[in-house]
Amino acid sequence: MNITAAVVHEKGGPFIIEPAFLADPVNDEIRVRIVAAGICHTDLNSRDQFYPMPFPAVLGHEGAGIVEAVGPLVSTIKPGDHVVISFGWCGQCPSCADGQISYCWHHMEMNFSGRRFSGKAWDMPSPICLPVENDKPEPISGAYFCQSSFATHAICTEKNAVVVDRDVPLEIVAPLGCGLQTGAGAVLNTLRPKPGASIMITGAGTVGLAAVMAAKAAQCRIIIAVDMNDQRLALARKLGATYTINPKDEDIPAAVEKLVPGGVEFAIETTGNPTVLRNSVDALQVRGICGLIGGAKLGTEVSLEMTHLLFGRAVRGILQGDSVPKDFIPRLIKMYRDGNFPIEKLIRHYSFESINEAIADMKSGETIKPVLKMP
Repeated sequence: MNITAAVVHEKGGPFIIEPAFLADPVNDEIRVRIVAAGICHTDLNSRDQFYPMPFPAVLGHEGAGIVEAVGPLVSTIKPGDHVVISFGWCGQCPSCADGQISYCWHHMEMNFSGRRFSGKAWDMPSPICLPVENDKPEPISGAYFCQSSFATHAICTEKNAVVVDRDVPLEIVAPLGCGLQTGAGAVLNTLRPKPGASIMITGAGTVGLAAVMAAKAAQCRIIIAVDMNDQRLALARKLGATYTINPKDEDIPAAVEKLVPGGVEFAIETTGNPTVLRNSVDALQVRGICGLIGGAKLGTEVSLEMTHLLFGRAVRGILQGDSVPKDFIPRLIKMYRDGNFPIEKLIRHYSFESINEAIADMKSGETIKPVLKMP
């Protein structure tokens, strides 16, 4: 079918709104009319080739919309269902068999190859084509996170689509598919702090602020937010942070020591900056755990003091908040409805045609979580 998509043609290039063609769903696939799509820093990392993906490409991996058609193997989702779309996973590797689907052994192929998974191999072309002069479609990279939701319509799978109640505002819950579930899940699924615990979160963007809200919901007594943007630190305090640190004004480990003698029990690093990760680990108390979320360019290394680690301290990599989206996204929606996860305070809406403006506002810090509303 004919659709409209935001296409990136070159490394670091703009998103160009243009006509495209979307294949019909096959096997366990479903076609979704996208209502809204969040913009995530991972989209920009892919545009900038932190994670190589052939161009041209249609990105977007925080889509939400209404199901229009389903493949012959789909049994739990039907046309008319409202869905939030999350990440892809194979369902066959040891991690998937153990229920740890965010650590699928084929995570990179499933989410960054630009191709569709047939169930056995990545031997199917992208579902998205661009028209050419002789009317012969030209396949381009699609199936980004098994969705490519920077488009009016997307192909996803039964596994990575989460059915939600029809009265849930899709333009609010769309970012649950990645950034929000990642930050909240790092707290609630991975670290699981006990009431009264201490936690530091570096980076007060979407992921970090989701972690702040989750830490408040988990009844952490000390919640320290770290960022270089004072406006974001002010918002972090409104969302539950008990203390804030601006690294431009003070050293992170030294500031933490003043607030929590001996260090914090938990830290979550969302920036992908090696220096900030080092500071996060240095601020841990004995047996403390630092959850690493921030995505860095492939090959980025960090230096840690070995004796410091010997005292039971640990760094734990976290993908997608250790989430099983079909279970965790409904849990977050309930928290949102109960007033315990006010994600609307992070969101600013933009028209689809304003995607490049939305990205500029996100990069400048003016907007925390831009969400595109489709025509």
